[in-house]
Amino acid sequence: MAQRREIITVYAAGLIQGVALVTFPAANAVFTSSSAYGLSSTEYGCMFVPQAAMAILSSLLGAGLRKRLGTKRIYVLGLIANLLSMTLLGASWFAMKDRPLAYGILLAATACMGVGFGFTVPAVNTLAAAFFPKKVDRAVLVLNALLGLGTALAPVFIAIFAGFGIWWGLPLLVAALILGLLLVSAGQELKDGAQSHAANQGKMGVPARFWVFAAFALLYGVGETMNGNWAVPYMTKHLGASASMASIALAAFWTMVTAGRILFAAIAGWFSEKAVFRVLPFVLAAAFIATACVPKSSPVVGIMAFALAGIGCSALLPLTISFGQKELTSIAASAAGGLIAFYQIGYGIAAFGVGPLQSWAGLELNVIYGGTAAVALAMAAASVVVTRRSSAHT
Repeated sequence: MAQRREIITVYAAGLIQGVALVTFPAANAVFTSSSAYGLSSTEYGCMFVPQAAMAILSSLLGAGLRKRLGTKRIYVLGLIANLLSMTLLGASWFAMKDRPLAYGILLAATACMGVGFGFTVPAVNTLAAAFFPKKVDRAVLVLNALLGLGTALAPVFIAIFAGFGIWWGLPLLVAALILGLLLVSAGQELKDGAQSHAANQGKMGVPARFWVFAAFALLYGVGETMNGNWAVPYMTKHLGASASMASIALAAFWTMVTAGRILFAAIAGWFSEKAVFRVLPFVLAAAFIATACVPKSSPVVGIMAFALAGIGCSALLPLTISFGQKELTSIAASAAGGLIAFYQIGYGIAAFGVGPLQSWAGLELNVIYGGTAAVALAMAAASVVVTRRSSAHT
């Protein structure tokens, strides 16, 4: 019963983390509205730089800190950072009359989100793998499906709260959920057995194979973020969609990410994880090309393209983590954190890079989306390298 409660807690943390993470891009219409924050595309992109930087730093530091503090404390620190992020995001609305101050609060909020994500996500992935050592791939897929469900719910919740004129109600709701999660987690052990790997990790360096997984995670971060952070601007500014239609597109992307993770976990006995890992980058490449070719004033087609991208992204990150944890046994306790760090590097490249490409290089968003298909094809090539060794390892 104790472990069952711990499992429920960890998987609930994944769900809530997903909602918190996408609250920022889901509120794009508010951030870029001239009647609200009035951010430019470059300012909007820069808003995520502290998040990426702190997520990378906390992911890399988390493995070493877990040896000294334990996974539970790192997980709790991540939840506290998430709580502070949501509180700051809600508070920024009340500083709207002083736009430099409001923007500064937003930067602090995304920095805290980076710490929360960088500590919490590797911790819950490691705990999920420890709870189900004989079904690591499926355990991690299900956990990330719940995280994906949270990301799909965020745009829906934003639309509901915005309809009542209180979009900031979402970060306050998420803050309340995180506070409840902290209280529930306080009385649980949440052990992952990381101490058993500590001696080996202290004697061995980073395996060369780690960099193959890291490269894939970085490329994936670029691909996911192009959809997760730029779907709303693309829908509203390039396709002329309403804010509600743009929210539907973002929700469609994250919904299909979640559905894909659930589907591929369910059919693992008939369609191997390695086959899924090799096929999905091609689906993502097709989605980027489709998105680039969507005719203007065709928001429904745009929604379909982003839904296809969600399927393409769905299982790639959780499978990268689970493959890495199983193969990189000498750094098993830190593999998830390291891969999340490289995923966040890709996140930062896409979150920040699109604005300058638009303003300085003069590229339209549809051209950038089309170019990102090359990133997905690079992922397809890398997936062969990852799974070929993983097959031999298995």
